[in-house]
Amino acid sequence: MRRVEGHRSGRESGFVKRYNLDRLIYFEQFDRINDAVARETQLKHWNRAWKVDLIEEQNPGWDDLFLRVNR
Repeated sequence: MRRVEGHRSGRESGFVKRYNLDRLIYFEQFDRINDAVARETQLKHWNRAWKVDLIEEQNPGWDDLFLRVNR
């Protein structure tokens, strides 16, 4: 949650800050940080269409999931 809050506030990521992104539309949870880093690296190499398909499979309305997870 700390990382998501940092992204939402613009403190955590240059990419998020540069493009003024403020919604969490997709996320995955991992027990081990190494698994999370490996998955993030994998997704960064995907083309945009694959990423859009992944998002729309889990969140077809592109809703802000932060509000659901932060309860």
